[in-house]
Amino acid sequence: MNVQTETPAVDLAAVKARQQATWSSGDYAIVGTTLQIVGETLCEAVDLRSNQRVLDVAAGNGNATLAPARRFADVVSTDYVGALLERGRERAAAERLPVTFQEADAENLPFPDRRFDVVLSTFGVMFTADQRRAANELLRVCRVGGKIGLANWTPDSFVGNIFKTIGKYVPPAPGVKSPALWGTETHLAALFGPRASVAAKSKHFNFRYKSREHLLEIFRTYYGPVLKAFGALDADKQQALAADMLALVDRFNTATDGTLVVPGEYLEAVITRNG
Repeated sequence: MNVQTETPAVDLAAVKARQQATWSSGDYAIVGTTLQIVGETLCEAVDLRSNQRVLDVAAGNGNATLAPARRFADVVSTDYVGALLERGRERAAAERLPVTFQEADAENLPFPDRRFDVVLSTFGVMFTADQRRAANELLRVCRVGGKIGLANWTPDSFVGNIFKTIGKYVPPAPGVKSPALWGTETHLAALFGPRASVAAKSKHFNFRYKSREHLLEIFRTYYGPVLKAFGALDADKQQALAADMLALVDRFNTATDGTLVVPGEYLEAVITRNG
């Protein structure tokens, strides 16, 4: 007799709580600030204009926030980690850029339907627990004819491989979809459905650090997912994870002068809301 067992339902609320704690740990801004160029190029990809209303979702410390503000757009920056928004607020103030900062959950955005001309997220919304709900929220707050611009790490990218490496030591919750799926055009087309058209291209961001050890130190100290992974392991497993991380860095490093240059592939997607 065949016995069928049902896959237990994923407790997305619990997953989200753990994710929020993860991104609240360390100081993502130390890593995030190095990614600024991605926000700048994403604004060019969506052909951003100065008269547009722009929402940055899962903004972190404001990489996609500052770019449209520099182009004189009306920008609202959101994240569910208030400390990261504060770092973005400091950056905007330093450049005298008028930006509205507001704590908000990407899966439950506190804005009316069709409020924004452009919705952006760089390496942010891809980490939501409920991927379909997040995609629906991005669509809901974007006007018809408006654009959603995303930058997402691909499954085989350097960052994608970091998460695979971590997963060998600290497995993700059963049933939770990989964030790196957002880095594939087919998954985005499925998420956003017939109400939108997706145009995407592969791009690379170069991580530039002093050395392999320097990158590991920064990620281990400030990048929440890596910090939390090390914190969950005993000393021997921490040593093994560090060795695996360094081996991964060596595999991707293209520098030959003793420094570190690691190309990180990501998918740049421009999604136009059709209806």
